[in-house]
Amino acid sequence: MYSLVIILMVLVCINFILKQSWHKWWSVLAHAAAAALFTGLMWPAAVRQSRSQIDAWLSDPGLMLDTSVVITIEVILQISFCLLSVNLMNSGKLKPSVIWSYRILRWFPGILIFGVLFSFLVCLIFAFPGMPFTLVAWSAAAVVFAVIAGGAWLMRLLFPDKESRLEMFFLTNALTGIVAVIATVNGQTAVSGVSEVDWRSLAGVLGLVAAGVLAGSSVRTARPFRRFLKNINNLKP
Repeated sequence: MYSLVIILMVLVCINFILKQSWHKWWSVLAHAAAAALFTGLMWPAAVRQSRSQIDAWLSDPGLMLDTSVVITIEVILQISFCLLSVNLMNSGKLKPSVIWSYRILRWFPGILIFGVLFSFLVCLIFAFPGMPFTLVAWSAAAVVFAVIAGGAWLMRLLFPDKESRLEMFFLTNALTGIVAVIATVNGQTAVSGVSEVDWRSLAGVLGLVAAGVLAGSSVRTARPFRRFLKNINNLKP
C-alpha cells in the first residue's frame, strides 16, 4: 500500500515537471515559486500531523475513494490537454472554443502536486525532529524550487521535440490513473465474485470478439484488394 502511494506521488511529480516544459522560463519560475511558497508556509499545519493519523487516512475506504475521484478528474484533464495538443499540431483552422480550451488546460498545473508537497514536508519534519520547523520548511521550499525549475530545463534538454514530451506526458498520466485505482481501492470490490462460470455470457462475449476480429480483418484486406483492382483498371487501354 505504502509503495503504491509513493509510486503515485512520484508520477504526480513527473507529470507536473513535464507540464512545465510547455511554458516559458518566467512561467516555470512563477510555478516553482508558488510551489515553494506553499511548502514553506504550510509548516504550521504539517507539525500537527501524526503517523497514526496518516495511517488512519490511508485505511479509510471512503477517503481513499474520494481521493481516487479527484485523481481521475485531474488525469482526464491532463489527457484532454494531450489530445487537444495533437489536434492543434495536426489540424489547420480550429474553432476558438478549442483554442481557448487548449490554453486553459495548458495553464492548469494540477492540484495533486500540492498534496504531494504537503506529504513531503510532513515526512521531512518527522525525519528531523530536533531542527526548527521553519528551517526544515524553507529548506524544503528551496529544494522544491530548484527541482521544478531544473527539472523543466532538463526535460527540454533530454526531449527537445514537443511530440516526445507529449507522448511521455500522455503515458505517465495514463499510468497515474491506473496506479491511483489500484492504490485507492484498497481491496474493495463493487461486485462480489462468483465461483460458477456463466457459459452463456462467456459464449456471447467470445462471439462478439470473434465478430469484431472478422469485421476488422475483412475491412483491412478489402481496402488493398479494391485498390489493386482500381490500379488494374487504370492500366487497361
